[in-house]
Amino acid sequence: MSGVRTVSVIVPCRNERDHIEAFCRSVVEQSVPAGWALEVLIADGMSDDGTRERLAAWCAADPRFVMIDNPGRIVSCGLNRCIERARGDFIVRLDVHSVYARDYIAQCLSTWQATGADNVGGPWKAEGQAGPSGTVQRAIAAAFQSRWVAGGALSRDLAYSGPVDTVYLGAWPRETFQRFGGFDEQLVRNQDDEHNLRIHQGGGRVWQASAIRSTYHPRASIGDVFRQYRQYGYWKPFVMKKHGQAASLRHLIPGLFVGVWLGLLVWVVLCGLGTSLLGQPGGVLQQGLAWATVIGAALLLAQTVLYGAAVAAVSLLIARQQGMDLLSHLPRVIAAYHVGYGLGSLRGWWDVVRTGQPDPAFGRLTRGAAHQR
Repeated sequence: MSGVRTVSVIVPCRNERDHIEAFCRSVVEQSVPAGWALEVLIADGMSDDGTRERLAAWCAADPRFVMIDNPGRIVSCGLNRCIERARGDFIVRLDVHSVYARDYIAQCLSTWQATGADNVGGPWKAEGQAGPSGTVQRAIAAAFQSRWVAGGALSRDLAYSGPVDTVYLGAWPRETFQRFGGFDEQLVRNQDDEHNLRIHQGGGRVWQASAIRSTYHPRASIGDVFRQYRQYGYWKPFVMKKHGQAASLRHLIPGLFVGVWLGLLVWVVLCGLGTSLLGQPGGVLQQGLAWATVIGAALLLAQTVLYGAAVAAVSLLIARQQGMDLLSHLPRVIAAYHVGYGLGSLRGWWDVVRTGQPDPAFGRLTRGAAHQR
C-alpha cells in the first residue's frame, strides 16, 4: 500500500516444535502503529524435531512470515541472514520463548522516533513458573533480576529508561547495520554485547525504555544455569580481545574472583606439599613454607567466608522481597551464576592467550538457539 512502511521482525530459532506456533500467534497479535506493516523473518538453524514443518505450514498460510535457512545454526548467523533479507526501515529482534506486551513493537518504534538512538530495547525481565514445581526457576529468575547478583546492570532495572551499554534483544533503524555492520558470526554467545560495544565505539547510542515490556523465562535447573553462564563467561574474553576493552568492568569481576580463589588454593596445596616433603624439620625453608601455607589458608578462608556471608545476605534480601520459599535455593543459584561465569572467563582467557581460537566444545548450544545471548 502506498505510504506504508515496513517493520522487519527477525527471529533466530532451532528445535522449537512445541513453541513456534504460539510464538507466531503472539507476533500476529502485536498492535502495529498505523502506517506500518509487518514482515517476519525466522531463521531456522536446521531444526530436526519437526519445527521446520510446522513453521513452513504457518508461512504458507500467512505470507507475512518467511522461513530462512540458517546452516550456521547459531544466533549471530541467523540474525545476519534475516537482516540480509529484511526490507523494513526498522528491524526488531524477537526470541521464541520470551513473552511480549502487545505494544512491544509499537513502543520500540516510538522510542526510536523519540530518541534517534541506534539501538533501542526494554529491560530484561525474568520470570519463573508459578507453583511449587517452579520454585527453583523462580529463584533463578529472582537472582537474575537482582542488581546485587547482576553487578548493577541497568538492563535488569525494570524502571530505568535512558542510555545503556547493552540492551535486551534490540530494535534498530536499518542505517545502524549499514553504519556498524552485522553480528560477529564467530561468537556463539555475547554477539549482542559485542555489537552494542561496536555501536558505542563508533559514536552511536543504545537506549533502554521501561515502556518496552517483555518477559524472559530462564533455565529451570541450577546445573543448566551454571553451564549457561560458563559459556557466557567463556566468550567474553574473545569480545575483549577483538575490541581491546570490556563493555563493562562488571564483566571482569567473576573471573578475577574465581582466579584469586583458585590461585590461593593452589598456593596452599603446593606450600603444604613442600613443607611435608622437606626432610629437615625446623629448617628455615620448611618454616617459611609452613608460614606461607598458614597465610594462604587464612586468605583463602577469609575470601570464602566473606563471599559466603555476602551470598547469604543477598539471598535473604531477595527472599524477603520475592518469597521465603526461595531462600534454600538462592545461595546455590547465585554461586552458579558467579562461579560459572568466572570459570568460563578463565578458560576463555586461557584459549585467547594460548591459541587465540575458541574451543569448539564451547560452541555447543545449552538450549535452543532462540536463547543464545
